[in-house]
Amino acid sequence: MTGGTLLLTGASRGIGHATVKVFQAAGWRVLTVSRTAFDERCPWHAGSTDHFQGDIAEPGSRAALVAQVRDTLGPEGLTAIVNNAGISPKGPDGERMGIAESDDGLWQQVLGVNLIGPAALMRDLLPELEAARGAVVNVGSIVGSRVHPFAGAAYACSKAALAALTREAAAELGPRGIRVNMVTPGEIETEILSPGTEEMIAEIPLRRLGTPDEVARVVLFLCSPQASYVNGASIDVNGGQHA
Repeated sequence: MTGGTLLLTGASRGIGHATVKVFQAAGWRVLTVSRTAFDERCPWHAGSTDHFQGDIAEPGSRAALVAQVRDTLGPEGLTAIVNNAGISPKGPDGERMGIAESDDGLWQQVLGVNLIGPAALMRDLLPELEAARGAVVNVGSIVGSRVHPFAGAAYACSKAALAALTREAAAELGPRGIRVNMVTPGEIETEILSPGTEEMIAEIPLRRLGTPDEVARVVLFLCSPQASYVNGASIDVNGGQHA
């Protein structure tokens, strides 16, 4: 596989961490974004120069981030954006935040990171994506289409809206040579699992949790030439958990 240049948000753990490793193994250059500084313990090269610290939900921070990314890209443009950054607030004891518990600030925070940030990055880096006839992959969630015992109302709504954004962007940007798709993970084993997640294994036909690299490999496919006619799609990575 011929690699390109990827911009990945939410790279510091879980699916984002796995995505860095999977893309680098396939020969891609990976530009990472998170709200934290690069950790020298991270197991990938060029992290200290290709990592950008910033908050995609804050317009000023995002503008600075876009300027940095643009400065580091060559004339070939940006091959892919993976919008993986996301927040799912919990209550004081780790409980889900329902409508009654979610104030205006929480809604604005969640939508800023999970929805407005991805839309703004596509808009602001459109010339670079168009130059490379690039691809965008939005990382959704199983909670965008069902009530979940651990994910709150704001998070669920943001992921449902992200699916709509994917369809809209695919229709609008397709004529410009840019493909936009979504990957929709189910129960994935990361370092931070909600208490009770293990009990959900009985509801998953494969009878296990997924792993971050299983999601990352689907993301790589969607960004690759092998998916050249896939546009506006949402691929479930949930072990068959459809009930």
